[in-house]
Amino acid sequence: MTLLEELAENGADISDGLNRLMNNEQIYIKLLKKLPDSIEKQEVLSFIESGDIPTAIQNAHTIKGVTGNLSVTPLYTAYTKIVNLLRAGNISDARKLYVETIPVQTKLLDIIRKY
Repeated sequence: MTLLEELAENGADISDGLNRLMNNEQIYIKLLKKLPDSIEKQEVLSFIESGDIPTAIQNAHTIKGVTGNLSVTPLYTAYTKIVNLLRAGNISDARKLYVETIPVQTKLLDIIRKY
């Protein structure tokens, strides 16, 4: 199985991601391989817990954008909801969704790292 096949099996919209990059698979894979570091640099939970909601929103929004551009749909969908909940002041639901998203995020990032 390839990286793209495994990501597709786990909810990523590979054809959309490739389409965004004019079907250049090499560039798409190169960008995917940068995703784990990009996400891990954007701390969200500690800012939610410390009450720094603007920074939590900013970091979650960054992850939302990166995962959206690469069509890593499960993470894009989750972070879109997290950003919306934080902006609406629904901090506890945002925190809960973030915690529920971590296993999915870990799995997807582990798949990327594997290749």
